[in-house]
Amino acid sequence: MNSTANPFRLLHLEDSEPDHALALAHLRRSGIRVDAVRIETRGEFEAALAGNWDIVLSDYHLPGFTGLDALQILQEKSAQDGRITPFILVSGQIGEDTAVQAMRNGASDYLLKQNLARLAPALEHAIKAARTQRAREAADRDLEVSRRRLSELAQHLQTSVETERQAIAREIHDDVGGSLTALKFELDWIRRHAQTPEMQQRALMALETVTHAIESSQRIMQNLRPAILEQGLVAALQWMSSRFEKRTGIATEFRTRFDAVALPPGVPLVAYRAVQEALTNVSKHAQASRVVVDLSLSGGVLSLEVSDDGRGLDQSDLAKTRSFGIRGLHERASTVGGWVDMSSGASGTTMILSIPLEPAAGSPDENEAPSATSSSTSSSTSSASASSAGSGSASSSASTVDDAEASAWNPN
Repeated sequence: MNSTANPFRLLHLEDSEPDHALALAHLRRSGIRVDAVRIETRGEFEAALAGNWDIVLSDYHLPGFTGLDALQILQEKSAQDGRITPFILVSGQIGEDTAVQAMRNGASDYLLKQNLARLAPALEHAIKAARTQRAREAADRDLEVSRRRLSELAQHLQTSVETERQAIAREIHDDVGGSLTALKFELDWIRRHAQTPEMQQRALMALETVTHAIESSQRIMQNLRPAILEQGLVAALQWMSSRFEKRTGIATEFRTRFDAVALPPGVPLVAYRAVQEALTNVSKHAQASRVVVDLSLSGGVLSLEVSDDGRGLDQSDLAKTRSFGIRGLHERASTVGGWVDMSSGASGTTMILSIPLEPAAGSPDENEAPSATSSSTSSSTSSASASSAGSGSASSSASTVDDAEASAWNPN
């Protein structure tokens, strides 16, 4: 009942004034207050729909059109402005087929004029259902807006992190790297001009310390800003797989049909970081003995798969409140229009990154013949020159520092 609330705004399509008065009398006896407007013609109905109505009651037989026509007009208007208005068909003569058609077309209810006892409960139920649906749709819209904003924020944070990483790597290169290289030159000069064996030995030890510091700085820079990507994604993944195997002792194989793949800006870094995160999870949690990284391109979609033979993940692992690594993979992939699929079981875990690519000149396809000799490249034999960058032994630090060694700090 709405006896103490604001009256319902009722639009009544009815060509009989007595029938209109009878409907209002039934509503008043039920304690329902309405602010009703009676109209008859199609033109009047279309004009009246510019207003805000709680419900529409309609006779079936109307001058020049029918109640089903009115229902279609109302639905077209609702589709335009997004407002849901319930519609009840009330007629003195309505067949079962017509009633069923009206309900299928979206009518809230249908009544016979000779049995208006159901009018009040039907009206209240239809209005309540429409309000509930409007509230649900509004909540869905708000939720979608919230999700979109969170996604945009996550993408912005990912971009900001990469920008900050690049800035820190550049500072390490310019300040720390330059100073360490200069110090190494000076220590090597002292070693060569030392007057006593003891001084030469101390200089040699200092050279070893500086060499290790340079290697550590280069490793930190590589983690912050993967300069190896400038040689292409294939070379970068070969190098990463090789280093992962050497660092962890987990057999790591990198597979691809190509020597190089032409990719849009941003995609190589997303793919590189995805593999980096996956390998980090393997080393920390998987207890695996073997990892396979597979890069393919087919049907205009770049596919990057990382699989291991570890203990696998369960739903509790994925649902952890601080499981940001996996969530970060999804957000990072979305920045280039991609997505991440995860599957896990007793035999291990597989992460697949998929990124649709725009057709580009020179981009090989999986269905074409491979452009290179490497059909399956094991990390234990791949990219030896890349993995040796920045490495050095204690004996090499005792030798004269040459220009090639200093050029290892070139950030470009």
